[in-house]
Amino acid sequence: MKTRWLTLAALTVAAAAGVLSASAASATDPLSLDTGYVTDEAGVLTPSQEASVEARLQTLSENSSADLFVVLVDDFTSPSDDAQWADAVAESNNLGSEQYLLAIAVEGRSYYISSASDGPLSDSKLDDVEDKILPLASQNDWEGAITLAADEIQGDGGAGALRATLIVVGVIAVALVIWLIVALVRRSRRTAAVRRRGAMPEHPDPDDPFSTLTDEQVQTQAGAALVQADDAITSSREELGFAVAQFGEAATATFSGAIETARAKMSEAFDLKQKLDDEIEDTVQDRRAWHIRIIQICDEIDEMLDANTEAFDALRKLEQNAPQELERVRAQRATVQSLLASAAPALATLTATYDAAAIATVADNPAQAQERIELADRSIAAAAEAISAGETGTAAFAIRTAEQSTAQAGQLAQAITTLGTELGEIEANAQALVTELRSDIATAQQLPDPSGAIAAAASATQTELQRAQTHLTGSARSPQAALAALTAANTQIDAAIAQGRESVARAQRAAQMLEQTLAQAGSEIRSTREFIETRRGTVGSTARTRLSQAELGLTRALDLRATNTEAALTEATQALDLARQAAASAQSDLQAYSPARYDSGWGGGGIFGGGGSSNGGGLGGDILGGIIGGLLSGGGSSGGSSRRSSWRSGGGGGGFRSSGFGGGGGRSSGRSGRSGGRRF
Repeated sequence: MKTRWLTLAALTVAAAAGVLSASAASATDPLSLDTGYVTDEAGVLTPSQEASVEARLQTLSENSSADLFVVLVDDFTSPSDDAQWADAVAESNNLGSEQYLLAIAVEGRSYYISSASDGPLSDSKLDDVEDKILPLASQNDWEGAITLAADEIQGDGGAGALRATLIVVGVIAVALVIWLIVALVRRSRRTAAVRRRGAMPEHPDPDDPFSTLTDEQVQTQAGAALVQADDAITSSREELGFAVAQFGEAATATFSGAIETARAKMSEAFDLKQKLDDEIEDTVQDRRAWHIRIIQICDEIDEMLDANTEAFDALRKLEQNAPQELERVRAQRATVQSLLASAAPALATLTATYDAAAIATVADNPAQAQERIELADRSIAAAAEAISAGETGTAAFAIRTAEQSTAQAGQLAQAITTLGTELGEIEANAQALVTELRSDIATAQQLPDPSGAIAAAASATQTELQRAQTHLTGSARSPQAALAALTAANTQIDAAIAQGRESVARAQRAAQMLEQTLAQAGSEIRSTREFIETRRGTVGSTARTRLSQAELGLTRALDLRATNTEAALTEATQALDLARQAAASAQSDLQAYSPARYDSGWGGGGIFGGGGSSNGGGLGGDILGGIIGGLLSGGGSSGGSSRRSSWRSGGGGGGFRSSGFGGGGGRSSGRSGRSGGRRF
């Protein structure tokens, strides 16, 4: 009996020991993962199942942005919490942010998916995956649970959705490309059609005379209209001056008002021409509209001057007073003789003193004045013969020609003396500026100069002073060039000095510079205006537009002089530049013009007789001066208006993406430690 009890006790102890031994063997601490995606420490997967699961996880890695590693153990120990155990294994194996670990305790009946906080899958998605594999885990279907987890993860961030997205994006992109190609083709066709037609309407408008004209035709008519309208105003202004001298201002007040209104309209037309010529690109519609508006303005000017022709013709009554008017013109002719005699010597003096560019605007003035006075002499003789023959209409035309020719001859001769005086003033201003700049250099040398900017400005100013001296000495001086260089140097040195000076000093210097620029701009504008007026038969619209803008700029500068010196200086500088552009354009027009084909008529045995050379008596001078054009378009004869123009018309990286584990150093701040996991 005793023996049986001992045997039973031994068996009990042995059984208890066996149970304890088995329990200890099933517990698993955090471990190192195998080289594949699956680590089966619990031995619950057959070789074929493990191979199938490895292949599925490899496919997941290749076709999605996530990796899934799986570890199967009997139970979780050290720590025993499923989340802590799985996170410890993931961190100890360096899993990256895109790498997930499914830890399954097959005996402990729990599992958990460890994830990094910055991984591509949300916590709610991981919870959903854990929920979906719970039935399979409860049935010990480890292969099915792992496969389902991979399917769910790939469904969220895998290639299937990515491919679907790419296909949709591709279809949209192809559709957009096709639409774009069709749109570009249609646009190119419309653009080609518009380019061929310009801004010309597709269908003529019977109420719009311009609708049948191309853009080029409208532009050509606008340029011609601008020149002829400006010439008409100039002729009318000259005629008004003659009438005022003879009859007084009260008798000519109406015509004077008409001319002022016409000049205001002319400024509007020149403004439009300036916009067409500036560097800002305009649409074809704007260009066509502005050209048409120029034509319309010039038509309005022409009609306005025509409306006053009868009153002006009645005022002159040359036919009724031809003998008396002839004597008056003869007296005027005699008065300018001494001025004409001094023109050539005065020009010779200027030529010996100044550079050719400085006196270019008056270089041919003696010859032009002589041509005008010879035309006047022929016209006076023709008028006398016409009066004797009783041809009062011809006499009136000849008297008017003699009157204008005499006035232009005197203007040409006087311009030489005036330019000489102005060059002397500019030279004096330049010399004064030299003295001022030397003082500026001395002042600049006394100012603090931490950056060296003032010293650089002083050095540059000294260089300009030396260059200016070459323009102010010798027999070929160029005061304008000297003053321009000195003004630029003055601007530079003033900018440097301004760093150490009060605003009052800067304003004083700006005022001095303004007066110098105003004087130079006024001189340039006056000489250019005389050059154009006495050669208006050949000068085109560009020079006239630049000159008009220069005159407006000078007027604005004078208006601003007392209130805003800097703004006035800007306007004056721009006016000076525009005047130079106008002078250059006018001289270019003159050089491109050859009056030889007009050497007939009065200068070649016509009604007024005379020689055929340009200096001896051809029509070159009167055509250059616009006299014949002014007479034919501006009145002076009886029987109504003759001015009507011919131009009017209508992350960080995760682990590797193949077999094995580890990963790379792109992990953020460890695993998420989210609440999750399931028991089954």
